[in-house]
Amino acid sequence: MNASPASPAAPVPGPRPVVGISCYTDDAAWGVWEQRAALLPQGYVDGVTRAGGAAVLLPPQPETDSAARIVAGLDALVLAGGPDIDPARYGASPHPRTGPPHPERDAWELALARAALDRDVPVLGVCRGLQLLNVACGGTLRQHLPEGSHQRVPARFVRRTVRVRPGTRLAGVLGAGAEVSCYHHQAVDRLGAGLLPTAWADDGTVEAAEADASLGHRHVLGVQWHPETDLTDLRLFASLVTAARKETAV
Repeated sequence: MNASPASPAAPVPGPRPVVGISCYTDDAAWGVWEQRAALLPQGYVDGVTRAGGAAVLLPPQPETDSAARIVAGLDALVLAGGPDIDPARYGASPHPRTGPPHPERDAWELALARAALDRDVPVLGVCRGLQLLNVACGGTLRQHLPEGSHQRVPARFVRRTVRVRPGTRLAGVLGAGAEVSCYHHQAVDRLGAGLLPTAWADDGTVEAAEADASLGHRHVLGVQWHPETDLTDLRLFASLVTAARKETAV
């Protein structure tokens, strides 16, 4: 199978829809300061803005009740990559290689995801974001893949070709397949309600999932790879912005 060539995907024309992006809280240093900060790799913001959206960061917050009100003011949502989800969220005990829990972020992003699904706000999940979508829909995760298969060395992405399911939203964006940048040691196990697997690695690992078209969602798509690391190919961000603009026009 030949991977589809990358496309710069020119920005979607028209007013910029507001795209919320979930992000980290972590210790950071800048200038003379070293403080707790809300953080996000710049590639996410650049991906959204270059595709024609206006990016707004959504750091974890203790009151998850506000997530629905925030999502109501968005035109689309990106669930960004990050640490492992607490296995208790999907009824499992932690694997020895599962990272420490981040309860505030898990609760916040699950609330964002469920609010977006309830309101039919377009969603793109990236790496952890795909896994979070799956958990939000009642699915489970494989907590540790074979060593070196999808995460070979720290902070280095694995380039691999994924096979895309024909007739899906993802196929409409990427074609039959694509070369992508992976960095993950966990993956989707049992799919959540209403989700379909739409891309696989050569070892059978699910690399993407989307909402079943019969459910009528405008755009619910999660990928296990990191499109924000290769902004020569904006197709996934452009697809989200296009769906967001349709949402804005309704």
